[in-house]
This record gives sequence, structure tokens and C-alpha cells, in this order.
Amino acid sequence: MRIRAALVSAALLALTACSGGGSAASTDTLKVGVSPVPHAQILRYVADTLAKDKGLKIEVVEFTDYVQPNTALVDGSLDANYFQTVPYLETFKQQSGAKVEWIAPVHIEPLGVYSKKHKSLNDLPSGSKIGLANDATNEARGLRLLEANGLIKLGKQGADVSVRDVAENPKNLQFVTLEAAQLPRSLEDTDASVVNGNYAIDAGLKPASDALVLEKAENNPNANGLVTRAELKDDARVRKLAELLQSAQVKEYITKQFSGSVIAV
Repeated sequence: MRIRAALVSAALLALTACSGGGSAASTDTLKVGVSPVPHAQILRYVADTLAKDKGLKIEVVEFTDYVQPNTALVDGSLDANYFQTVPYLETFKQQSGAKVEWIAPVHIEPLGVYSKKHKSLNDLPSGSKIGLANDATNEARGLRLLEANGLIKLGKQGADVSVRDVAENPKNLQFVTLEAAQLPRSLEDTDASVVNGNYAIDAGLKPASDALVLEKAENNPNANGLVTRAELKDDARVRKLAELLQSAQVKEYITKQFSGSVIAV
């Protein structure tokens, strides 16, 4: 599949001087890569409503996949990104050797199991075809969700489990791995698919009401957050953006806008 990225300029805001620790704010625009939903929506709210008071100018760059936001960050096309979880970031760092840093968690998008053919997990017949994300982090996360709901039992635990680690499979489920963005479309062909919250929302699904089951938000390690290159981790612009993304105003926006489908950390 050809990966598409749409560059959208946002927050054409006047930059005001802002003192912090005795230094003036940078006049450079902060270019941040995001997934369209909900990350771009949340970041545009920050850019349009809150950034000016912090002396920030933000450019929003949308990506429709989970690969380019990190590669663009590493090659300097972006200053930061906001789309991924710590486990996904750690896998990327291990595989690439890139010097990128987690800055702050913002929200959780509960992973969900969806189906257009069945109304509950109990209705899944023997041999059901189940869609899973094909990246290691989300494949493992999806399998743990299936295990937590009694469909399978894994032979080991950890962030690196895969379909090869399914030890007990009483319904003889057949797993199909696809790019995460394709999982909502797969519902036409699968009995059920495990879909990331952002792609579910983007496809018009309402996780809080449409999912057969959702991940628990409590103690969930899969918060989506702000990431930057190592040399920018103390950049005043990045730190101010992190502060805004974790603000009470953003929490209120997330609560009202997404009705439980996205949960502020």
C-alpha cells in the first residue's frame, strides 16, 4: 500500500515574547507529526486556542500510517510527533537505533474488538477469522486483549508476544495480520478485528458503544504521547507543548469531544 501523508498548516498565530527561566521563547515554528484522529484534532485545539499565550507557533503534519512520523522525526523533517505509545517507541528505537525521546503522555485510545457479523465474543463460531495489526507492538496488544476476554491463552507474557505464542485456542481462531490502518475495512471480510482507537474513530466507529470489548483504561501502559529527538528534549517549545497537551483545558476538550472513546491521561 502506498503510504500517504498530508501536510496541513495550522495555528498561524502571532508569536509573542514569553519569559521562562529568564530566556525568551524561540521564534521557530514547531513542526509536529500526528495521526489524523484524534491526535490532529487535539493538537489543532492546542494550536488554535492555547499556543499563542505560550508564544508557540505550531505546524501540524498529518500521516496516515505509523511508520513515517518516526522516520520524518529522525531525518529532521519534524521537530516532534504525537501518535505513539511507549512500547511502540521502544520497538522503533531497538530496531533503528534512533536517538528519540519520550516527553509526556497525553491520552489513551482503548483498543477494541469490532465485528459487523456478531454481537458478542460468545457468538464467534469455531474457525472465526480475526484481524490483528501487523506491527509487533499492536499485534501483542491485540492478543493480550483477546486473552483477557477468554478467547485464547498465551504461552508467555510480554510486549513481544505474537500469534506464534498462542498456546490455547479453543475456538480455533484464524489470525490475519494487516496494516493497522486497514483493520476497519477488514470488518467486511473477518468475523472480528482488533482495531486501534484512532483508526476506529476515523472510520466512523464509536469505541465506547460499538466495540464488543475494549481495553481497560486503568493502569494501561499504552498512552499516546509526545516524542522528539534527543537533542530537542529540553527545547523550550517542546516543553511548553507538553505542558499544554497535559493541561486541564485539553483534558476537558478530550472528554467533551470524544465521549469516552479517547481518555485523557
